[in-house]
Amino acid sequence: MIPRLKELFIKEIKPQLKTKFGYKNEYMVPEIKKIILNMGLGLDGNDNKIIKVCEEDLSKIAGQKPVITKFKKSISNFKTRKNTNAGIKVTLRKNKMYEFIDRLVNIALPRIKDFRGLSLKGFDNFGNYTLGVKEHIIFPEVNFEKVDKIRGLDITIVIDSKNSDQSLELLKSFNFPFNIKREQ
Repeated sequence: MIPRLKELFIKEIKPQLKTKFGYKNEYMVPEIKKIILNMGLGLDGNDNKIIKVCEEDLSKIAGQKPVITKFKKSISNFKTRKNTNAGIKVTLRKNKMYEFIDRLVNIALPRIKDFRGLSLKGFDNFGNYTLGVKEHIIFPEVNFEKVDKIRGLDITIVIDSKNSDQSLELLKSFNFPFNIKREQ
């Protein structure tokens, strides 16, 4: 079954953006390529029990099994050792990516306390957007009673576009709640 947002993108959003930017070809329209969810564990990365709990939470949020990331080099000030556990990450593509965007925009972001909109400062030079979530319990898949510690989560949306303005228009068409008034 095709996700609701993917069908919306193909039938409505893509033609709108094509006419708005004046493209001759529909393949020039900005498009979301993948979404990366990252949960850094820091010093908790050495405890296998904590890693297992975080893996379960992130797999419920993403819908697929996360990968454990390792430190690439030792840094004494951060108390890290080479090849020890740094965190966990998941890369979502295709249908799971669109399902995650749907849950993020319609369910998870409205559950954030004192939410005033997403910042426009999360765009990089290539048009990708990154946002940080302070509490991973905003997702309804995570059982609040079983969580031992509230953890943060980084969400990176990789977009194939020419610049950040086109990426912003794409994300706005997916109903991402940007706070444009506060940024100006």
